[in-house]
Amino acid sequence: ERMYRTGDLVRWRAGGVLEFVGRADQQVKIRGFRIEPGEIEAALSRHPAVRRAAAVVRTDAQGNKRLVAYVVGDADPVDLRRHAESHLPEHLVPAAFVVLDVLPLTPTGKLDRAALPEPDYACLAVGAAPRNHREETLCALFCELLGLDAVGIDANFFVLGGHSLLATRLISRIRSAFGLELSIRAVFEGPTVEAIASRLETAPKARPLLTRRTSS
Repeated sequence: ERMYRTGDLVRWRAGGVLEFVGRADQQVKIRGFRIEPGEIEAALSRHPAVRRAAAVVRTDAQGNKRLVAYVVGDADPVDLRRHAESHLPEHLVPAAFVVLDVLPLTPTGKLDRAALPEPDYACLAVGAAPRNHREETLCALFCELLGLDAVGIDANFFVLGGHSLLATRLISRIRSAFGLELSIRAVFEGPTVEAIASRLETAPKARPLLTRRTSS
């Protein structure tokens, strides 16, 4: 039997049905993960308030690649994030969700990626102001790593576009700024300035950095 390499990506369901999830020629790589936008779009399209969805990769002001989801429908971005987190692995959850009236199309009917608006990460960072020096320092570290002008103490590091690699850098900055040791798990469990500041109250002193000894 002759087979053709179409470039379509499908998932074989338990009942023997092939589910289309996207195109192989649209795959991108972010932080070592191979991303198939069609898989994200399929998951978002299962939300009852979403009529159409598109997932694209954008480069932010810091040069970091971020997944951004654009949807047409009556869905709320917060609800969309919860939906994505319950249907997709962590590395496939978009950093931002933008709700549009329509998706821009080219004259040939394809998605016009160049016409999609830039997501406003700053609006996600609005929140309560820092109440002490520790929170002020942590807010500054968030801004430095995420390329933002200001963040509230209740803003979520990962909702603002953070990821595991940036979280590791945050741990390093915290060690330098406070001389305290914080685990990467603590950031994932409480990814806000307020939660991290609370963790630092009982955090142990940072371990001294290992130095290479040279023979004389």
